[in-house]
Amino acid sequence: MSELPLAAVDRIIRKASGIRVSEGAAKELSLYLEEVGMKVSQEASTLAKHAGRKTVTDEDIRLALKK
Repeated sequence: MSELPLAAVDRIIRKASGIRVSEGAAKELSLYLEEVGMKVSQEASTLAKHAGRKTVTDEDIRLALKK
């Protein structure tokens, strides 16, 4: 089960498409976004540790997204 609120994911899809969204579609996108978010977070954490920090910064996230 995804930790992202389905209502927020529903709004993202509706904003992009302008049409109604099934609950199943919101759940699927939520699972995908969580998976991608985990990968980006892991990479950002690695970057922070490499820099000798215990805190992930916005710059770490930006760098992780570029990889």
